[in-house]
Amino acid sequence: MNAWGRRVVKFYNGRGTAEQWIKEGKNAVKWTRLSCHDFVDNQVRLQLFALPYNLGNFLRRLALPKAVKHWTMTTLREKLVKIGAKVVTHARYVIFQMAEVAVPRKLFTAILERIQRLRRPEVGVVTSG
Repeated sequence: MNAWGRRVVKFYNGRGTAEQWIKEGKNAVKWTRLSCHDFVDNQVRLQLFALPYNLGNFLRRLALPKAVKHWTMTTLREKLVKIGAKVVTHARYVIFQMAEVAVPRKLFTAILERIQRLRRPEVGVVTSG
């Protein structure tokens, strides 16, 4: 294949990837439901839909273990966001109880640990004296 052919294939593959992202956004966050009558209102609404999509991509790319990196945005929403949980409080601690049907405890813990590692390191306080 010559250089021109490789550029065409690269462009086509990039376009297919972009179309997959658009389809995923339509299915996962329903960003095509722009029901406002004013263009500016729909513009704001679309930006609000793009926010959870971008946060989901951030989570998927930077915090998911290899075993579940392939999860779609819909799967992320169903397994990590839209799950039932119960918060039980006692005198000295709080327990977050959720069914392990959606995500096993070990996987959920691994995801939380990966998110924790993404935090900026704390900067030491400098005092003058």
